[in-house]
Amino acid sequence: MAHEVRAVVARAKGAPVSVETIVVPDPGPGEALVKVEACGVCHTDLHYREGGINDDFPFLLGHEAAGRVEAVGEGVTGLEPGDFVILNWRAVCGTCRACSKGKPWYCFATHNATQPMTLLDGTPLAPALGIGAFAEKTLVAAGQCTKVDPAALATAAGLLGCGVMAGFGAAVNTGAVGRGDSVAVIGCGGVGMAAVAGARLAGATKVIAVDVDPRKLERAPGMGATHTVDSRENDPVEAIRELTGGFGADVVVEAVGRPETYQQAFYARDLAGTVVLVGVPTPEMKLELPLLDVFGRGGALKSSWYGDCLPSRDFPALIDLYLSGRFDLDAFVSETIGLGDVEKAFEKMHRGEVLRSVVVL
Repeated sequence: MAHEVRAVVARAKGAPVSVETIVVPDPGPGEALVKVEACGVCHTDLHYREGGINDDFPFLLGHEAAGRVEAVGEGVTGLEPGDFVILNWRAVCGTCRACSKGKPWYCFATHNATQPMTLLDGTPLAPALGIGAFAEKTLVAAGQCTKVDPAALATAAGLLGCGVMAGFGAAVNTGAVGRGDSVAVIGCGGVGMAAVAGARLAGATKVIAVDVDPRKLERAPGMGATHTVDSRENDPVEAIRELTGGFGADVVVEAVGRPETYQQAFYARDLAGTVVLVGVPTPEMKLELPLLDVFGRGGALKSSWYGDCLPSRDFPALIDLYLSGRFDLDAFVSETIGLGDVEKAFEKMHRGEVLRSVVVL
């Protein structure tokens, strides 16, 4: 039996989103039907609406979500109705060349549901990151559901589905921040702030938050920053070096995704330090660096996909840290809203007024 539910749809590039009735099928083999309880409003959803990902309109937006499994399809094991889950957009296959090398966080053949969700007239929808969770119910591959402790609030837990996990993982998984390290984070939106929190939790003794927005910098100490740098008023490279004995940071996380800020990250790291790019650039952007500097400074230049996370490993662990009071996921929730407020949430996000608006269903 198909399910008619309300959902947020982007029909055309740059056009305001609309709340519409869509059709969600019952789960087929390997699929799960999830009743969404909460879904964060992420920049990636805005990228979809603006045509920055692809032009497969209409899109079913939303992907940073938590909810309850309502039904599972044939062949699904380890998941049953009633389970509280966080949805993830990298459901590992277990058999590709990355998985076979013991690096499933790089899986090159991740799973999505095969049946389409549609508009009432039968037009197939393209779900954001294979999820589409600005909806009362959504259909995903069973592997996109990660069971976690149901004591967690859905508004907080869902944020691990994308932005918070991306930032936390960029510092802890990709950057391998450890005890006594110095870390700089350039760009302190939701992803960057999660990198700040992750670095501090991992034992970094100096965590430097860099941004052009004083409102974000005001929040940063509460997330774990030991120092802040307003790069409108100070050269961030010089400021980071000054705060690290003239050397630069052991790890610099670039959470903006622009050539200018990447160059700042490159020159703000210590010799043999690590740069982690987790900010998402646009297709036309180009980076130019003297090759001799790349060689001479040594270290590592890394990109972080989804915080190089393994959802089955990382989501339950971070939820346990949250429930024990060691990782304040609630601090990322700036406001809770309804489905009809997503367009306004995009505007607030663009103006830098929120870390995360979270749709509650």
